[in-house]
Amino acid sequence: MSLKSFMKAGDPPTLFSAFLYFDLSFMTWVLLAPLAVLIGKDLHLDAAHKGLMVATPVLAGAFLRVVVGVLVDYVKPRTAGLICQVIVIAGLVAAWFLGVHNFGETLLLGCVLGMAGASFAVALPLASRWYPPEQQGLALGIAGAGNSGTVLASLFAPALAVKFGWINVIGMAALPLSVALLVYILLAKDGPVQPAPKTWAQYFNVLRVPQAWLYMGLYSVTFGGFVGLTSSLPTFFHAEYGLNPVIAGFATSACVFAGSMVRPVGGAVADRFGGVKTLTVVFMVAAGALALVSLAPGAVAIAITLLIAGMLALGMGNGAVFQLVPQRFGDEMGVMTGLVGMTGGVGGFYLASSLGLSKQLTGSYQAGLLIFAALALTALAVLTLASRRGAAPVAVGAEA
Repeated sequence: MSLKSFMKAGDPPTLFSAFLYFDLSFMTWVLLAPLAVLIGKDLHLDAAHKGLMVATPVLAGAFLRVVVGVLVDYVKPRTAGLICQVIVIAGLVAAWFLGVHNFGETLLLGCVLGMAGASFAVALPLASRWYPPEQQGLALGIAGAGNSGTVLASLFAPALAVKFGWINVIGMAALPLSVALLVYILLAKDGPVQPAPKTWAQYFNVLRVPQAWLYMGLYSVTFGGFVGLTSSLPTFFHAEYGLNPVIAGFATSACVFAGSMVRPVGGAVADRFGGVKTLTVVFMVAAGALALVSLAPGAVAIAITLLIAGMLALGMGNGAVFQLVPQRFGDEMGVMTGLVGMTGGVGGFYLASSLGLSKQLTGSYQAGLLIFAALALTALAVLTLASRRGAAPVAVGAEA
């Protein structure tokens, strides 16, 4: 597949607008994570509360992805994206104007930010419906690379919060979102082929297909690990290595950048070698990296290196899983994006909240990290078994 043929096959302006919309929405979705140390100090939150606070947007986004996934098929991706973006911008402005004064209000804000996480269920169908099956891996990898927005949050939010106050950073986030909304209005177009809306029962008929559960389980580990670590690393680096919020944000951004930028690579590699082979390597590397980090290496540079390796694997895994979904569920892409995205978010909620709970109960993040490493190995075992039974995902031109 040449770049020239790829550019001709779809609609580059729509692909760009999907990426930008997804990118800045993801920045907003995880905004509480790089602010957690400062929010926790002002509101007197312990480790468990901070873990739940940063995990709440992830869980809210997980369930909203299903709702938005269905909305996409009823009103088409472009309109669904407009609705979601306006809700998020209004919520940010309201939180900034009214203020956030206690732990309960941080959870309410987290629920609003969850709508930004639901952008996943818009951006991927918006891009997918412009490209043929053999180009889905790269197209969805480019659109899905919008999860690099988490890097922006980690890089800029702590420094801005130190200078202007964290509540003002909440309000500032509405500005780039408004720019993304304008670009989206001007450039995004719905694909030429749109599946007809179905009844709720028809949508969830996909759950009768074993491969739907397989994709959901795999993504709960790959994306769950990515977004769970993204939400937890600022607090992790501060608590374990004494880094101040700004430096902890820089360290987090290095890890997150690695995981987000290789998502298109994961999709392209799966296009070439197949989903099973790609994901086998992904789960082995991720499990090993998290297990080693759990041993609490004394030098922060070693911990960052291991986490970068783990995030590289998880990021490639995100692209590999979504290279497969449209091949099996092209007509149900909206709801499958929502369902698979939901389980990814649930995995992220579990990891972020369990790491906070592990720190609160044991004084260490080790238990939480080891359990998630075990989940990665479990996903590998399930994938291997499915492959041997002929139920594993098959990639176009690779394992077919």
